Amino acid sequence: MPLGIDWPMEFWTEVEKNRSVVVDFLLPTGIYLSFPVSRNANLSTIKQMLWHKAQNEPLFHMLSDPKAYVFTCVNQTAEQQELEDEQQRLCDVRPFLPMLRLVTRQGDRMEKLINSQISLLIGKGLHEFDCLQDPEVNDFRTKMCQFSEEAAAHRQQLGWEAWLQYSFPLQLEPSTRSWGDSNTSQISNPDLLVNVKFEGSRESFTIQVSTKDVPLALMACALQKKAKVYQHLTMEQPEDYVLQVNGRHEYLYGSYLLCQFKYICSCLHSGQTPHLTMVHSSSILAMRDEQSRPAPQVQKPHTKPPPIPMKKPSSVSLWSLGQPFCIELIQGSKINADEQMKLVVQAGLFHGNEMLCKTISSLEVSVCSEPMWKQHLEFDINICDLPRMARLCFALYAVMEKAKKAYSSKKKSKKEDCPIAWANLMLFDYKDQLKTGELCLYMWPSVPGGPRPSRERLLEGEASRTGSPTTTSLLPSDEKGDLVLNALELLDFSFPDCHVGSFAIRSLQKLTDDELFQCLLQLVQVLKYKSYLDCELTQFLLDRALANRKIGHFLFWHLRYSEMHVPSVALRFGLIMEAYFRGSTHHMKVLMKQVEALSKLKALSDFVKVSSQKTTKPQTKELMHLYMRQDTYLEALSHLQSPLDPSTMLAEVCVERCTFMDSKMKPLWIMYSSEEAGSADSVGIIFKNGDDLRQDMLTLQMIQLMDALWKQEGLDLRWEALDRAIEEFTLSCARYCVATYVLGIGDRHSDNIMVRENGQLFHIDFGHFLGNFKTKFGINRERVPFILTHDFVHVIQQGKTSDNEKFERFRGYCEQAYSILQRHGLLFLQLFTLMQAAGLPELSSSKDIQYLKDTLALGKTEEEGLKHFRVKFNEALRESWKTKVNWLAHNLTKDNRQ
Repeated sequence: MPLGIDWPMEFWTEVEKNRSVVVDFLLPTGIYLSFPVSRNANLSTIKQMLWHKAQNEPLFHMLSDPKAYVFTCVNQTAEQQELEDEQQRLCDVRPFLPMLRLVTRQGDRMEKLINSQISLLIGKGLHEFDCLQDPEVNDFRTKMCQFSEEAAAHRQQLGWEAWLQYSFPLQLEPSTRSWGDSNTSQISNPDLLVNVKFEGSRESFTIQVSTKDVPLALMACALQKKAKVYQHLTMEQPEDYVLQVNGRHEYLYGSYLLCQFKYICSCLHSGQTPHLTMVHSSSILAMRDEQSRPAPQVQKPHTKPPPIPMKKPSSVSLWSLGQPFCIELIQGSKINADEQMKLVVQAGLFHGNEMLCKTISSLEVSVCSEPMWKQHLEFDINICDLPRMARLCFALYAVMEKAKKAYSSKKKSKKEDCPIAWANLMLFDYKDQLKTGELCLYMWPSVPGGPRPSRERLLEGEASRTGSPTTTSLLPSDEKGDLVLNALELLDFSFPDCHVGSFAIRSLQKLTDDELFQCLLQLVQVLKYKSYLDCELTQFLLDRALANRKIGHFLFWHLRYSEMHVPSVALRFGLIMEAYFRGSTHHMKVLMKQVEALSKLKALSDFVKVSSQKTTKPQTKELMHLYMRQDTYLEALSHLQSPLDPSTMLAEVCVERCTFMDSKMKPLWIMYSSEEAGSADSVGIIFKNGDDLRQDMLTLQMIQLMDALWKQEGLDLRWEALDRAIEEFTLSCARYCVATYVLGIGDRHSDNIMVRENGQLFHIDFGHFLGNFKTKFGINRERVPFILTHDFVHVIQQGKTSDNEKFERFRGYCEQAYSILQRHGLLFLQLFTLMQAAGLPELSSSKDIQYLKDTLALGKTEEEGLKHFRVKFNEALRESWKTKVNWLAHNLTKDNRQ
């Protein structure tokens, strides 16, 4: 193919199923071949075709076995890439040009394959880390690689029960594993009918057990019934089995009551019969052995011969240096500013958000390609007084004199500062040595209106709960909840001291895996505050992720798809993910399948957005189905674990049932058949591309936390047996009335409020929260604290206009739910405060956090808080007509015909 021809990237995703492409091949012997191959062919098939054609070419006898060679190409980022995974399809490789070069394979193939898979998963080539030639990066990679491999080696020695706990953690009701003590679920009916079958058998047994039984008792009953039916003389031991939920990667084991498992509870509340499979321990051991195959040992720097010893550089203790700390500002480069301006550098020393001394400004210099200062800057603090975590902060300003006005010509002209860029530098390196010598700092552009870099003290005045966090937290406390709250606050960058951070991590180590999962999103954000790559928080998160695959699953997704595109955190997050995969090579295959599926869904979403602007919805839907029927799409989208819940298996994609929604981003609605053979159940997921969904994720996390706190105190706002559908609506309505009010969730129109078939009400689309309500032509569209229309009241009262008893019961649910949240208000404040580092547009300042403090009535007694909520409740009911008007306007705009 001639060079210079435009080869659009969209070619690889076009709909034509069997379209071929002419590929140019270069053999190691220098022979050039060109022939058409299918876009859907994998590299292994292409290599076989190439070998067949090369037999008729000169110098074929000089070639070795095909396994000795590997394809290389130039990828879409203009980098040469070795294609170790030969099961990849050509359309998934997407080379920049259809050219493949065959080269002799060098090094360990398995090691290269794992490195390429890690690079694909983290979205950054591992060679980029090597090219940095940064001692801190190299030392961190070596240490974390050893740490992860030791965890993997320990996992290989686990028994089948311990390995089961790692791979498939228990899923218990929040009331049994929450922020407080464990509580036993309250189930009114103690009897339970369970359908049990044995692995590899189609026959099943229906067994009646008590909800207060443990899984071992259920398995014993099943084995007794099996022995009786098949007249076995010897009965197997129940200790050799484990219960699996049919069609899911979810197991029931341990000494917990059946009514404490989420799956059993959901069946009890919905009136369905639980379907379980008894799996023998030998099957679990087989899975363990398959996934615990030792990974190839990656060459580490410490395995190389030690370097020749060098003379140890002389060093002195900082305690002996009494002179003031000073720096020399030399010059800048590539500064983007108007030539008429002057440049000024302001420097300051900080410890957390505390200024250690007065800031110093440089002289003004003219704008040029390389402005020179060569100025000595001396700070009003001695070197011996510098704290270990001191940070040197620079801000580059452009200064321009304002034009003099006619009426004030006698006054001095004022100068206006325009921030251009900033940079921070830790005074001490990761080895506790004060940095000296010439340093080049790469500055970050100043973004006006972005999140504020400093954080106000948001919890002042809560003396009854907080006091002085740096002192009260260090006092002995038997209250686990208070200890966790103090630990979360101490992780804030306002407390940079290493010993304070160590205490916070020791406190967090007392969290169970379920409790850690509740605040995992915030802990990932805290990583941004850390000054060095190697920190106790990183080791803590890696340790827990390597001991619990569910935590590892969500840690990966929080790191990979939240902010890996942000340069300031890409290096840290990428290194953490690499360390995790070094200790969980078996998990990479599962996650790669999910990443591949999301890549296909993104391409499909982009196509739907473009096509929907040119054609009608039925035509676009038909083209969407045509896309999805391609082999590459069917293979990528089928038989994978759900990224939203690793326990859920997505089997075959049901193309005919897939569609897209009419909103701006055209979310895809993808339907799957059940993993369980013969089951009519289906699983649906919604894929939305183009919006920042971190705010929605934070809101859903808070609602889940609210549910856990409510259940902990005996309030289940989801299920009751009396008049099931109406009661379900009543309880779920109370849940969302309180939750949406406390979180200040906006944009609550009729398209964002849903009702399930069982009567459960729920909300979607949390793009506006903390009181950031939408306006139209300067008019606030939402004028009520939360949604409580007369239609809702009509359902709650079961159509009776004078049934005050049912409505007062609903009001009581709301008030009880609100009081529980107020008692735990500090927890919500801490979690939201830590999320300010995420840069969410509606969570960037103290004003946003203050909204949460106001809705939770923090600083007030419980009675005062209830009084506050009752006022808002009555206001929502009284002004509900405004909601109806807003909904009418929305429906007319969207042309929602009933």
